[in-house]
Amino acid sequence: MSIDIGMAKRGRQAYHFDDIAIVPSRRTRDPEEVSTHWQIDAYRFDLPVMAAPMDSVMSPETAIALGRFGGLGVLDLEGLWTRYENPEKLLEEIATIDGTSATRRLQEIYSEPIKPELITARLQQMREAGVTVAGALSPQRTKQFADTVVEAGVDLFVIRGTTVSAEHVSGQTEPLNLKEFIYELDVPVIVGGCATHQAALHLMRTGAAGVLVGFGGGAAHTTRSVLGVAVPMASAMADVAAARRDYLDESGGRYVHIIADGSIGRSGDIAKAIACGADAVMIGSPFARAAEAPGRGYHWGAEAWHPDLPRGERVDIGTVGTLEQVLFGPSSVPDGTMNLIGALRRAMATTGYTDLKEFQRVEVVLG
Repeated sequence: MSIDIGMAKRGRQAYHFDDIAIVPSRRTRDPEEVSTHWQIDAYRFDLPVMAAPMDSVMSPETAIALGRFGGLGVLDLEGLWTRYENPEKLLEEIATIDGTSATRRLQEIYSEPIKPELITARLQQMREAGVTVAGALSPQRTKQFADTVVEAGVDLFVIRGTTVSAEHVSGQTEPLNLKEFIYELDVPVIVGGCATHQAALHLMRTGAAGVLVGFGGGAAHTTRSVLGVAVPMASAMADVAAARRDYLDESGGRYVHIIADGSIGRSGDIAKAIACGADAVMIGSPFARAAEAPGRGYHWGAEAWHPDLPRGERVDIGTVGTLEQVLFGPSSVPDGTMNLIGALRRAMATTGYTDLKEFQRVEVVLG
C-alpha cells in the first residue's frame, strides 16, 4: 500500500518484526516433536542458524563450536583472524578502548593487510575439526581472494555486503560479475544483502544457492543514520519470499534459500523471520553475548572500521551465558537472548507446525 508523503512523493508502507505477531492455531504440539533441521545444497544442519561473519562473534574456535552444536559458523575472511597471526591481544584492547576513540582505533587496527596464508590456515583449522566450513568476503574483495578461499577447502562461500547487486556499475574498476563468478566456482555461494523483490530475483538468477535478506550489522549498525538507507525486515522477508516463489516457477523448480540477515536480536525475531518466509537466519548480537565470543561482551561489524565512512560502532552488549546456553538454555533471563532454539521450537509447537517449511505458512497479524 502506497501512502502520500507529500504532493510529489509516495512511499510504500513497510513493517518491522516488532510490528507483527504470530497467531496460534487450533492445534498444538509437543516441542520435542518439532524439527528445526535445515539443508542447503549438500549440507544439512540441525539448526536454521548461521553466525554472522563479524570479529566480535566468530573466531575459528567459535565457528567450530557452533558447527558441533548443529549450526553454521561463518568466519570473516577480511577480519582480524586473517590480518594477524595472533589477534587475541588486539581483541582485548578493543574491549577496553575509550568510547570516544573506538572508531579511530578500529580503523588503525584494521589497516593491516589481509594475508592469504592466514585465510588458508584459518579455513583449514575449521576443516580439520570436521565441521562445515564457511567463510565470507565482501564483493570488493571477492575477486582478489576467491581462489585462495576455494583452494583452502571452503564448503560454503558467502559474499556479504551492506547492499549487493547482481550488477555493480563502476567506471574505475572492473566490476564483479556475480553470474559468471558463481558459474565458475565449484562451491555453493550465499550472497547478499538485498531487500526488494527485484533485487532478490536478480541475485537468484546468478545461480546463488542462498540470498541474504537485510543489511546485516543490526545492533552495531548506523547505516540508517549515515546513509539514510534501512529496511523493515518483515516486509523485506515477505517480498523476497515472493521472489523465491517466482524464481521457482521461472527456473523450472530451482529453490533458492533466503536467510534473514539483520534485526535478529532475540528469539522471537527468529520465529518471525521464518514466519515471513526465511529458511534460516544469520545472527550477530545474540552470539556476541556468549561467554566464548571473541568480542568479550562488545559487538562491532566491518562497517565500524570503514576507512572513509564508518557506518557502525562498537557496542557494549554484555555477556549472558555460554554459547550452549544462548542456543539451548537453560535461560536465566526473560528477554529472549537465551535458549534461542528452545523458543523457536515452542513457537512452532504452539502454532501446530512440525518443520520449518510448514511454519513459513503460519498466520501473522499486525499490532
